[in-house]
Amino acid sequence: MMSDGALSQDEIDALLAGVDSSAGGAPGGAPTATAAAPSGGGVGFDAGALERFFSSTTSALSSNLAALTGANVTLVGPEVASFNRDDFLPVLPSMVTVITANYTSGFPGEHIFILPEESAKAIASLMTKEENIQLDEMAMSVIGEVVSQMVGTQITALTDKTGNKSIANASPTAANIPKAAAALPAGNFAVMTYQMDLGDGGSIQMWEVLGASPAADISNGLNGNSSGAAQMGQMPNQGMQMPGMNMGGMGMQMPGMGMGGMNMGGGMPGMQNLGPTNVQPVQFPNLMQPRLGAHETGNIGLIMDVSMEMTVELGRTRKLIKEILGMGEGTIIELDKLAGEPVDILVNHKLIAKGEVVVIDENFGVRVTEIVSPMERINDMGYN
Repeated sequence: MMSDGALSQDEIDALLAGVDSSAGGAPGGAPTATAAAPSGGGVGFDAGALERFFSSTTSALSSNLAALTGANVTLVGPEVASFNRDDFLPVLPSMVTVITANYTSGFPGEHIFILPEESAKAIASLMTKEENIQLDEMAMSVIGEVVSQMVGTQITALTDKTGNKSIANASPTAANIPKAAAALPAGNFAVMTYQMDLGDGGSIQMWEVLGASPAADISNGLNGNSSGAAQMGQMPNQGMQMPGMNMGGMGMQMPGMGMGGMNMGGGMPGMQNLGPTNVQPVQFPNLMQPRLGAHETGNIGLIMDVSMEMTVELGRTRKLIKEILGMGEGTIIELDKLAGEPVDILVNHKLIAKGEVVVIDENFGVRVTEIVSPMERINDMGYN
């Protein structure tokens, strides 16, 4: 609130970012500031269930962060509370790095990570092994990859806990912006506050934000509930009428089926004995590789001029992100192929042959030494 007509720092930040500061904004706090959850009920999610679940993932998250950064990273928490925009903005420092990783299925809705600007620089510096790093596009990409690994770990644990196998998220995108420009969820939302030690003895904060809808759906799933179950529980107890079926007074009659007067409460009087059922196994013919007749050969001729990508693969290897970012001129990459071993020939990324590298004038070439059998190709595609 301004009594002297001057603009506050948050309103200046909002104007610079092209955002209406009336949507929320308060004097910036230190990165370690905390705030109590707003009073009042009706938040729509079980904060205790969320806190127990996300606390159970911190050990795995710490291990992932340590592997990515090469530092002894420890994540503690979180504390879970309900906020709205006006309550939450005063908790944040003036400049923040916001990483958006919204859930797209399973528990769809807003899912955001927020780091103080200096904390984001510290993480990016550990990942790239560079000092005095700037939060440029490369740094944002690195931080997005860190969050991607964290979300992947959380989704794996969430799938195990809830049985929901359709959980997925959008690829994380990161931006360093004034806090007033942060696109926070509308209304009340869940905030998980973590303490992170990057191995230097200092502690920084990280916030994970869930919109009201995914927060409620996740807590319901963790408690063994679902939206479908909740709707079934709210259905009024009414008589069900179906053609040919009378369930009035809990007596179900099904004309034409020899089940007259079936009493749902005590046995099934009057039900005819249908006798033993004759069950026989189904016989399927053996699958044979069909021969191409003249008609099929003619159809294949229609696509003979379709171009396909052919690739010769010398070998493969796997590297950590920090190793890839540390590559420079003169770096030697060891592959999984032995010297003199045949190279792989792929068409549209599928192995079809093997060969040896030759030199034709001033160009490299490959001489085919082996055609991969159809069965090997099927196994390579995962159909075995």
